[in-house]
This record gives sequence, C-alpha cells and structure tokens, in this order.
Amino acid sequence: MIRRTRKSIAAAALASSLLFAAAPALADDHDSENAGHPLRMAAYAAHPVGYILDLLIFKPAHWIVHLEPFQALFGHED
Repeated sequence: MIRRTRKSIAAAALASSLLFAAAPALADDHDSENAGHPLRMAAYAAHPVGYILDLLIFKPAHWIVHLEPFQALFGHED
C-alpha cells in the first residue's frame, strides 16, 4: 500500500513538473511577402485535391496491396 502511494505521488510530481515546464505555443508571424507567392496560391488550391486523391485512391490501393495474395506480388512488408 505504501509502495502504491509513493508511486502515485511520484507520478503526480512528474506530471505537474511536465505541465509547468511546457513553454507556451506562439504563432508564426505572418509574412505577407511570401504569402502572395504564386506557388503558395497554387498549393492552397492543390492541397484539397491531393487530400481527396489520397482518401479515394492511394489509401484503398495500399489496403489492397496489404492483403496476402498481393503482398508477396508487390513486396509489401508489415
């Protein structure tokens, strides 16, 4: 019982020290010179397209290759 109490106190002390040692998160400064770059604008438009392709094509393809008959054929390793 005493051993469990000591472990609890040690865990609480560790958790509180980690909580108080964390630095606050700060946002990056907005750089308007780079934000209007044409490639950045293209990236804003292309990102949703790539995300949808990933969900509809690439993840299902990976799942199919993950299955046993195709795993040896394509050389997929877990």
